[in-house]
Amino acid sequence: MDPISFHPIYKQRIWGGRALEDVYQRTLPSADEPYGESWEISDRIHDQSVITNGTYAGKTLNQIWQSHREEVFGKNLPDSDRFPLLFKILDSSSDLSLQVHPPTESALALGGESKTEMWYIAQADLGAKLHVGLKKGVRKEEFETAIFEGTVAEKVHTLSPKTGDHLHLDSGRLHAIGAGFLIYEIQQNSDTTYRVFDWNRMGFDGTPRELHIAESLACIDFSDHEPCMGEAVGTTISHCPHFTVNKHTADSGSLFRQQSPDYFAIITVIQGSITDSSGNTYTPGTFFLLPAQASTLTCSEEVTYLETVIPR
Repeated sequence: MDPISFHPIYKQRIWGGRALEDVYQRTLPSADEPYGESWEISDRIHDQSVITNGTYAGKTLNQIWQSHREEVFGKNLPDSDRFPLLFKILDSSSDLSLQVHPPTESALALGGESKTEMWYIAQADLGAKLHVGLKKGVRKEEFETAIFEGTVAEKVHTLSPKTGDHLHLDSGRLHAIGAGFLIYEIQQNSDTTYRVFDWNRMGFDGTPRELHIAESLACIDFSDHEPCMGEAVGTTISHCPHFTVNKHTADSGSLFRQQSPDYFAIITVIQGSITDSSGNTYTPGTFFLLPAQASTLTCSEEVTYLETVIPR
């Protein structure tokens, strides 16, 4: 079985840009609107990825998850109604809001969904910043005061990553992506975000976007002080109960096979290209599902890619 590809779902965002068009030669739905997100593989009720190729062309991700789970995804998978992960490309032309995703306990209490994620920095402009965690010594009471005094930015830790860096973000970690990034985001299948500060910015309608201060304060991990960018352990760059992300490099002309016939993976091409048995080529910025019973692929040139699996 060849890789399974999906139509991307594009999202307009006030902080977005046109990098998906400029860098990856995508055709965006509108010629002049800012697009901040491309949902590459999604099994949300109102955002269903639709398959573009092969036997299942025209079917949604949820349809094959429900009806062809073992054939496509393999064995010993979570017994869930929906595919448990969500994959995105983020284009931050300006700063995102300072936000937090709820841990499991908080999500249950607030009626949301827990969300742990990781970022791979596909492109970073010179001087681009990530805002992650709190500065050393900042506590909840001090942070809450800063919200109402408008000095939140002074309390948040800042990182300066470069292209190729990565970061794991457990639910509860305060964060904001600054301007000047293309990021591959791999996360739990969740869309719950609480904004605590939005840099005094107006939304598309000219009014301030909604903030969720009480919810944010209930979710932020106030012991998370001055985190660093991630470090690889062997080929693994991110690992948690929800997903494992490995970064690999393969030589030109090498054959590319699934690690186990009972194990699917999501592949994200970073550099180079991969060709399947039908002649389809997968280039940088491409996400595809490598089925458990996948046919052999060929690396057309030296390739760097991410491999995401669900831990058994």
